[in-house]
Amino acid sequence: MRRASWIAAGSAAVLLAAAGGFGVALASDAGDEGSGTPGAESADAGFARDMAVHHQQAVEMSYLVREGTDDPEVRRLAYDIAQTQANQRGMMLGWLDLWQLPKVSAEPPMSWMDMGGMASGKDGALMPGMATNTQMAALDKAEGKQAEVLYLRLMTEHHKGGVHMAEGCVDRCEVDVEKRLAQGMVESQQSEIQLMAEMLRKRGAKAEG
Repeated sequence: MRRASWIAAGSAAVLLAAAGGFGVALASDAGDEGSGTPGAESADAGFARDMAVHHQQAVEMSYLVREGTDDPEVRRLAYDIAQTQANQRGMMLGWLDLWQLPKVSAEPPMSWMDMGGMASGKDGALMPGMATNTQMAALDKAEGKQAEVLYLRLMTEHHKGGVHMAEGCVDRCEVDVEKRLAQGMVESQQSEIQLMAEMLRKRGAKAEG
C-alpha cells in the first residue's frame, strides 16, 4: 500500500512548519492579540484543533495522488496543497501549545460551530468534507486518470468543508491573526475549487454533489 509512504514527508513538513520562524512569529502574535488567552472550548481553540485534523487528511490525500499519477498538473496542485496545509497545520498546533491548551477535546468535532451532533464520524469522516476510510482506501489503490479524478473530486468536497469551517472562525474567533488565517483559507480554497472544476472538465468529469 502507498498510504504509509506519505507519513515521513508529511510529518517532516509539519514539524518544519511548527518550528520555523514564520510559524513561531505567528504563534507569538496569536498570544499578543485579542482579549487574553482563548479558553479550551473557545472557537479559537476548536478551530485550531479541528482544522489541524482536517488539514492532515488533505496532506495525506495529496501525497497519495502524487504516488498514483505522473500527471504534472495534478502533482503540482497536490504538492501546493500539501505544503500549504502542512504549514498552516503547524501554525495551529503551535498556537495550541502557546495557549497551553490540549490538542484533543472531549467535545465532539465542530462543537465550537454548534455542529457537534452532525459530525458522526461515520466511516472515519469526522468533519464536513472529510473523505471516508473507504474513499481513502480507493485513492490509495487508484492509478493514472482514475486517481486524478478521484483526488480532484475528494479534494473539492474537502475544500468545501474547509471553507465552511474557516468562515465559522472568521465569524466566531477572537484572535485577530487566527481570523486572518481563516479568511486566507476561505479565499485560497475557493480559488482552488474553481481550478479543480476546470481540471475535472479537462478529464471529462465533474465534481460530485
